[in-house]
Amino acid sequence: MHRMFDRTASLLFIAVGAAFILGARNLSSTAYGSRVGPDIFPMGLGALLILLSLRLFFETFRHPGKEEAGDKGSLDWRRFGGMLAAALLYALLLETLGYVLSTFLFLLAGFQLIERGRWVRSALVAAVFSGGVYFLYAVVMKGTLPGWPVWFAG
Repeated sequence: MHRMFDRTASLLFIAVGAAFILGARNLSSTAYGSRVGPDIFPMGLGALLILLSLRLFFETFRHPGKEEAGDKGSLDWRRFGGMLAAALLYALLLETLGYVLSTFLFLLAGFQLIERGRWVRSALVAAVFSGGVYFLYAVVMKGTLPGWPVWFAG
């Protein structure tokens, strides 16, 4: 743990979370055909980011261990590049493939970049998460998401 970096990053993320909440207040509260407005998601993300950043900030005071000046760690550029490419493809293909399929493929690729193998477990977790979030948001909360691609759903 690099205490000074973590403290600085947590303060920066608190500011970003506050900006999300303030920006969400400028969005309309309802959307056509949806009970869940466009302000809910950024406001929730901002609040979650602030809470997690506060936790990180206060955890830096609990661990008074020494910081090694020479140990900066090595960055795994291959995994980072793979996740960046997967995130870009996810954003580009979201409308074309729909939320469920594109999220499933993004999560599956991310799980395999983090830990190779265990395809069945990765596919199961990705399917449950993408299907579960779609069900909760689109069916239970009556929000709108691009569910399935036109060529698949008919």
